[in-house]
Amino acid sequence: MPTLFDPVRLGATEMSNRILMSPMTRARSTADHVPTDMMVEYYAQRAGAGLILSEATGISAEGLGWPYAPGIWNQAQIEAWKPITAAVREQGGKIFCQLWHMGRVVHPSLPGRGQPVSSSATTSPEDVYTYNGKQPAVEARSLARAEIQRIVDDYRAAALNAAAADFDGVQVHAANGYLIDQFLRDSVNLRDDEYGGSISNRVRFLREVVAAVLDAVGAQRTAVRLSPNEARKGVNDSNPTALFEAASIEMSALGIAFIEIREPGFSGTNGQAERPPIGPAMRRAFDGKFVLNSDFDALKAQAALDAGLADAISFGRPFISNPDLPARMARKLALAPDDMATWYLGGAKGYTDYPTAT
Repeated sequence: MPTLFDPVRLGATEMSNRILMSPMTRARSTADHVPTDMMVEYYAQRAGAGLILSEATGISAEGLGWPYAPGIWNQAQIEAWKPITAAVREQGGKIFCQLWHMGRVVHPSLPGRGQPVSSSATTSPEDVYTYNGKQPAVEARSLARAEIQRIVDDYRAAALNAAAADFDGVQVHAANGYLIDQFLRDSVNLRDDEYGGSISNRVRFLREVVAAVLDAVGAQRTAVRLSPNEARKGVNDSNPTALFEAASIEMSALGIAFIEIREPGFSGTNGQAERPPIGPAMRRAFDGKFVLNSDFDALKAQAALDAGLADAISFGRPFISNPDLPARMARKLALAPDDMATWYLGGAKGYTDYPTAT
């Protein structure tokens, strides 16, 4: 069986190991969502990952509701990403851009936003981020059918922009209760047209977005992130196994490079997840590389590879405080703890000041 440190090919991307850095919002861009110089150092420090999945990156102002998060919808943003992708490549790394539309989790107080949009006129039960701290979410308006095509076109344009910024590929963020997830799952998707009701209809928006993205950058440079097993930002489903099996079949038919899923651990009544893992059923349904994420350490990750549950594992929080995470794992070194208070603090503290192992 392969180890975490063996190479693997994900579509067109040759990885030197099977360790991915998962997407993590860090809020170090400008208020206009332009990447900053400190992000060059941050990503270059972590280029030992077989593949970096960038922090979630807005495809449009409408879809970006996180202060100081980056975007990829205008020329200034494209130009600011170029030194980051170049720095990762100079260190021997690879990097995908994660494409993000937050849907109903966007607050109208952010400049130029207006009422958020979603599959249906619903309201997130959680407070949302603004430049004045967290505030209660407001009701989203249901997207008209013509607007859905506009957003599909925004994803296509963002993928083209990511290619112009020299990313190795893109990942469509379809997880964690954001817009695509708001179409997928029936607790939020209350539509009665061809985008709602049946599982096939609810998967339609995801299918159209991914088809547009692969038309822009190619199937072998396109990936998708899903979160099949637990409520995220008030978004859930009554039959998630059937839903995410169907989504996996659709993604397989499109020939994308890989699926990454965020699925917390499950241990009966005390587990974080609501039910046993859906990942194994998705892996059987998907004819491509499969990546697992959430709650892994080196031992659990290797066990998942040994069991054939995944082809690679993505790690999030350990990469925050261990920029050389793959090297530390290979040497079986203890990992440094991170400081949650600095996750979104801005500045170098808790961002680029974590040392590598000696």
